[in-house]
Amino acid sequence: MLLAGKSVLITGAANRIGAQIARTLHESGANLIIHYRHSIKAALSLNEELNGLRANSAETMQAELSDLSNLSTLAQNAAKTFGKLDVLINNASSFYPTPIGEINQQHWQDLMSSNFQVPLFLSQACYPYLRDSRGIIINMLDIYASAPLKNHSLYCCAKAANQMLVKSLALELAPEVRVNGIAPGAILWPEQSDAAETDAQKAILDQIPLGRSGSPESIAQTALFLINNDYLTGEIIRVDGGRLINNF
Repeated sequence: MLLAGKSVLITGAANRIGAQIARTLHESGANLIIHYRHSIKAALSLNEELNGLRANSAETMQAELSDLSNLSTLAQNAAKTFGKLDVLINNASSFYPTPIGEINQQHWQDLMSSNFQVPLFLSQACYPYLRDSRGIIINMLDIYASAPLKNHSLYCCAKAANQMLVKSLALELAPEVRVNGIAPGAILWPEQSDAAETDAQKAILDQIPLGRSGSPESIAQTALFLINNDYLTGEIIRVDGGRLINNF
């Protein structure tokens, strides 16, 4: 129970990697604020699961993060739920291709907002509470912040901005608040992918020295490590099976 008594806000926590981070941190004793946008059914199911394991240890909060006026309220309510806020995990993200010639303003607003603007402004909104608890911010990045993915220019640029945000905030918020990032590789295929591996997916796996995709548990364990190691800030840990080695 390394995180006993810690209060954690995870954005986009209802599904996929966010949900696994919630489960892993909860298992280590943390109390969870499960943010969701549209996934109310999944969020309530996860909330029921966690509270079934430990009563009054999880709460759900709905918010449209792209509306920046919602962020102060989300931060305030998160801090009130368990009396403090120790950890913010900026996990919510949009991901889809934007080939040159097809990019429009909506793509720009969505990808830049979810992957850079929201982490910046939500971190700012949560900072007073995290400062009081000497807490930590963890931003979910991507290896494509360092090595671009074809036809995903906007997404890659947004994650690259987020990568610099980690380092900038780590410098600015120290020593009270630590800021780190996690850059996953091939962990989960996009939800719209076919169940069978496509040729593109096989090509990606061929680039990974470990020869396989990762798991959400690998990301969750990295988040747990970053929370518990109080002498790490400004660091970005790649969890990619060694894939980025081939890009250097």
